[in-house]
Amino acid sequence: MSLVEVPVPSVIGLLEAREKKVREEVARLREEAERVQAALDAAERYLNRLADARATVAEVLAAEQTAPAAGLPGRVVPGRIVPPWSPGIDARALAVEYQRILSILAAAPADGLRAPQILGRIGGEVTPSRLEGVRARVRRLADRGWVREVTPNVFGRLTTETPAGAG
Repeated sequence: MSLVEVPVPSVIGLLEAREKKVREEVARLREEAERVQAALDAAERYLNRLADARATVAEVLAAEQTAPAAGLPGRVVPGRIVPPWSPGIDARALAVEYQRILSILAAAPADGLRAPQILGRIGGEVTPSRLEGVRARVRRLADRGWVREVTPNVFGRLTTETPAGAG
């Protein structure tokens, strides 16, 4: 009986070849993921710029409408996103998203909340653009006297006087 020699592939060699192929696929996918992440980051930056531009234009236009004329006191004008707080101005003068932030801060602990905590209480998906939107809104409320900045980037309700309708 004669034995015919049949070449038998090395199991180790087969595994090494398969591993090489999979490593190449992993490298290709990593490059693609980096490309997609870079495109996503650029799109989010552009979205934030658009949101900031829209808010700035609305504020400038509203400021033009609320400028006191000939010594008359300023008044709340419909369309102003966040008018300066003063006694007698109700939170209903604010857009709904600002009212929601006021109600969250009215129930906040005395040491205040950071923007991510406020966003968490609002609910929904936490994304960098939504976080920046909440941060800009709460800062705008603080700048206009509706809430106070307890420490840098930590916001809370007013302690001396609470805006009407905030709680």
